[in-house]
Parts: sequence; structure tokens; C-alpha cells
Amino acid sequence: MSPMTEVEGRRLALSNLEKVLFPGTGTTKGELLHYVATTAGALLAHVHDRPMSFLRFPDGVGGQTFFAKNPPPGKPAWVKTVEVPRSEGVTARQVVVSDLASLMWAANLVVEFHVPQWRAESPGVADRLVFDLDPGEPAGMAECAEVALWLRGRLAADGLGAWAKTSGSKGLHVLVPVEPTPSERVTAYAKRLAQEAEADAGLGGLVVARMTRALRRGKVFVDFSQNAASKTTAAAYTVRARAGATVSTPVGWEELEGAPRGLSFGMGEVVGRLAERGDLLGPLLNLNRAGGLPRG
Repeated sequence: MSPMTEVEGRRLALSNLEKVLFPGTGTTKGELLHYVATTAGALLAHVHDRPMSFLRFPDGVGGQTFFAKNPPPGKPAWVKTVEVPRSEGVTARQVVVSDLASLMWAANLVVEFHVPQWRAESPGVADRLVFDLDPGEPAGMAECAEVALWLRGRLAADGLGAWAKTSGSKGLHVLVPVEPTPSERVTAYAKRLAQEAEADAGLGGLVVARMTRALRRGKVFVDFSQNAASKTTAAAYTVRARAGATVSTPVGWEELEGAPRGLSFGMGEVVGRLAERGDLLGPLLNLNRAGGLPRG
């Protein structure tokens, strides 16, 4: 029988706490749940009011993974859901993780947390813009950092602030708070900047803005497509289903200067960084930081 615990007045059955999910580090499910509880304040802030999708890996990184948008069977009645558009004229319900009890319930399923760039109250109207920087070998974090810094400067020229986090995999996410804007317009603007980066001689052909995998070797793919209303991005502070139990971790711009070769963080390191530096993505939550996209 699974042990029961009480979280904010809700009773939860937490299962298989000794199961090793990440063989390379020996990280167990219990340790994953402890990490989620410890970082809950920051994690919840970045998923607040956003319909959540789950990349599930219940048997650990060596087992099957699958992406789920629909509320899973057995969802407690107290876990909030909202109706969201899926396609033209079609809607469905998705989970919104709005409190610690819901977060721990979801974490017990063993998941990555993914959210769109819009809030449940305004489907398809983005308040964030994201660039997903994905390096093709032998390019790596140093090359992603160079592109991220270029994007930061280019965005500043349009009056927009930018913040960064590791993807928790190989690359970086550059995030921009924007005034509420239709996702189609945000995607078009992000695409234009990705194409400018591809054409900029100062980057020496480092960037590719097209999805064709054959073009990516030795380059950084600037993926603008995650701004589409139907797309999601790994949330800040989520543990990824990757060897090493790596976390999508906020980083300071000074950490991206000097062409860093390695910039990867595990759960313990992230807890320490939060305690020492606070939430480096906190400015994303400040409505006064949101900027308007340029016209044209």
C-alpha cells in the first residue's frame, strides 16, 4: 500500500518512493518528489494559470516516455482543469497546477512539466515569447550562449527585455515578457528575428532558422515555433527525463559570457542556486517588464 501524506489539507498516496528513475545518478522517485516540494514556490510561479501538458516517464529514463495533454485517469476532483481550444471548433480540458497539493499529485506521476506561452484565461494570447536554442553537434552550449547574447541585444533594440534558462537538455531557452499579443503575431516576430540571426554575418553562419535536421550540424537551430498557440515549452525548474536528472535552470547573462562549455545543473545544485541567488527568472513575472512588439 502506498504511503499517504497530507499536503495543504489534501491527502495524497505517494507510490514507489524507492524506485530509481535515473540510474546514472541513482536518483529515486522520493528524491524527485523532495526536489519538487523544495522548489515549489518558484516552479508554481512559472506555471501559474497555464494549462499543463506532461511528458511522462513513470519507469525512469530507460523506460517508455509519452506526452499527455488530457487529464490522466484517477485525477482527484480537487485538481483544477480548464477548457482550452485544441483545433478549429474543438475544445478539451487540461490540468492547471495551481497549488502545492496539485503539484505534488502531478509530480507523483513522474513527469516533465510543459506549458504554453499563454494563460488559461486568454487562450492563444501570449504574454511570453520564447526562443529554443538547440545545438547540432559539434556545436554545444558555448555556441548557444553566443546566439542567446545576440538575441538579447537584438531584442533590446526593440525595447524588449530577455532572460535565459538552460533547457535541461543540450541548449538554452531565451524568454521575453510581452504585452498580451496574439500567438500568431508573436510567432511571426520570433521567426523574423531567427531569420535575421541566420543572415547576420557577425554570427558567421552559426545559426539556422529552418527545422530541416540536415542543416543543423555544427549550428544552433533557433526554434521560434514554440510560440504557436498549440505548442508548449519545458517549464522553468522542471526535471527533464534525461540522464543525470538535469533541470531546466534559470541562468544569469554573466554566466553565458565567455563561451561557457558546460552549463548543466542537477536537482541539488538548483536548490542551492535558489537559496543563494533567488529566482533569476523572477522578472518574467513582473507585468511592468512586459514590452510591446514592434509594428511591421
